[in-house]
Amino acid sequence: MTALTKLQTKIFADGADKAGMVELYRNPLIKGLTTNPTLMKKAGISDYEGFAKDLLLTVTEKPVSFEVFADEFDEMRRQALRIRDWGSNVYVKIPVLNPRGESAVKLIGDLARDGVKLNVTAILTEKQVGEVVAALERDVPAVVSVFAGRISDTGCDPMPIMRNARKMMGHLPHAELLWASVREVFNIYQADQVGSHIVTVPHDILRKAIEMCGRDLDDLSLDTVRMFDRDAKSAGFNLSAAPVA
Repeated sequence: MTALTKLQTKIFADGADKAGMVELYRNPLIKGLTTNPTLMKKAGISDYEGFAKDLLLTVTEKPVSFEVFADEFDEMRRQALRIRDWGSNVYVKIPVLNPRGESAVKLIGDLARDGVKLNVTAILTEKQVGEVVAALERDVPAVVSVFAGRISDTGCDPMPIMRNARKMMGHLPHAELLWASVREVFNIYQADQVGSHIVTVPHDILRKAIEMCGRDLDDLSLDTVRMFDRDAKSAGFNLSAAPVA
């Protein structure tokens, strides 16, 4: 299997644990960071802006995405402009829909024309990709985040959607396709196979990938057997011999 360092796809760390984010930021393998309100809530963060600005004191060179959170597009726009001003390496995450299911494409186009670097998130269909791509500006950096993991959760193969998304973005030199919602290490390699520019990986799967990728399968088989043996002994399992009749 190809080493992680030789993949064409850039690996971004996805999380909201500050210590973990800073550790991964300093790892040359990691090319950027992403987070979202759900991850931040799980991490116990209550001061959204305070957390972001504190993180940005350290994360100064690699791209990092922070997401707006609002029901109304006017408020989403206000938040987007505020987040943009937090740093030159900041991308503003805009959901493809608002919570009422209304398309955010007009807002995306307005912000792109204003030169805001966007990460359009929660995309799951080719139709959404097409609408977003049509709204982006050729000379403004943008990320198109397709939730391939959520697509596969429904029993659908995300690979054709990702390949088609990559083709639809071909005329935008500064737009990057992102494979989101990674569920397992192999998804990183799938992202590379379809030509995704970026794959966002949760911290726990990243650590597994760093530890496991390239391991010899025979050695891993032996380690697995030894684990079963060790755990059986430590649990004190015993099957006594049946009494002789």
